[in-house]
Amino acid sequence: MLIRTMVLGAMTGAAALALGSCATMSEDQCLAGAWGERGYKDGLEGLAQTRLNDHAEACAKYGVVPETEVYMSAREDGLRSYCTPSGGFQAGRLGRSYAGVCPAFAEEEFIPAFEDGRRVYAVEQAVSSAETELSSAIARIEDREDKLEAKRRELDEEGLTNEQRRKIRERIDEVRGEIRDARRRAREAEDALRYARDEADRLRFSIGRRYGGW
Repeated sequence: MLIRTMVLGAMTGAAALALGSCATMSEDQCLAGAWGERGYKDGLEGLAQTRLNDHAEACAKYGVVPETEVYMSAREDGLRSYCTPSGGFQAGRLGRSYAGVCPAFAEEEFIPAFEDGRRVYAVEQAVSSAETELSSAIARIEDREDKLEAKRRELDEEGLTNEQRRKIRERIDEVRGEIRDARRRAREAEDALRYARDEADRLRFSIGRRYGGW
């Protein structure tokens, strides 16, 4: 399916980079075994079958070999819960990748739900980003207004030379410009936040009820 190819191409690479550079299990986890629990968890998170190879590599240094059959059987149980519309929506909403682990018949409902989740993830990220930008702009305004007030008090001090006063006035002009820039950023962030929240509301109305609300 074309849509599956697009999803895999866009998302699997990032997940591989994120997962490939660190050990997947600690020494205590390797020694404890619990391969059924580990397999079920990996299946429930939609991780590829090659995840077992990562576990084997992580545990080899401690002389531990995975119980492959136990792991794979439990992973299949986890996948049955993952490869559902609700599982797809939750995976997408958490910003996770899809590793192509579901059978074709399950993908027909899984992938649309996964894409719905990704839309929610994107709009929630946009809201968070705009909120952060707005907070940063407000903090910068407050900081520069404090600096402006301090420079005005400094300008009123006695005993300053003309050169010193000139430099203070230049700095006052600079700070005023910084305040204008910060206020512009704040307005832009407010617009972005309002738009992102509107998009979130629209998504809640259009798809929220399909997945029990969010």
